[in-house]
Amino acid sequence: MKKIEVLGPGCNNCVRLEKNAREAVAMAGIQAEITKVTDYAEIMTYGIMSTPGLVIDGKVVSYGRVPSATDIVPWLAE
Repeated sequence: MKKIEVLGPGCNNCVRLEKNAREAVAMAGIQAEITKVTDYAEIMTYGIMSTPGLVIDGKVVSYGRVPSATDIVPWLAE
């Protein structure tokens, strides 16, 4: 099962990113646990300077933008 984390304070972009991540999981037909990380201190441990961020299995795959579900699907296969 993939572990997906959406990093951000809960802004509109963060909400859109979570929606896109859920859509990508459905498109890929996989099992995934999606969590939101809103604590700034914890977000900073990932080394990103702008939100929203997307982390899959501990690896930062995107930050500072909202990738589409079709952008996210290939990252789920890695």
